[in-house]
Amino acid sequence: MQDDQIVHRITELVDREHELRSAIQEGDGIDDEGRSKLEAIEVQLDQCWDLLRQRRAKREYADDPSQASVRDAGTVENYRQ
Repeated sequence: MQDDQIVHRITELVDREHELRSAIQEGDGIDDEGRSKLEAIEVQLDQCWDLLRQRRAKREYADDPSQASVRDAGTVENYRQ
């Protein structure tokens, strides 16, 4: 996946996230399925951003960006811990 494809995917996920969050703010709320979708979107966003950062770092240090790979949810969700 190329950088522009990753950015496009991020944009799609952010749009979907905003739709779900708007439903919450407008008082419509979301059910368990919607909550699960929102959580999945958040993980996918973190994975996309991580992949993009990996690719940029590899390029910066004269490495092959195509060698970057999507990391599992546990890895990208626990960076701060």
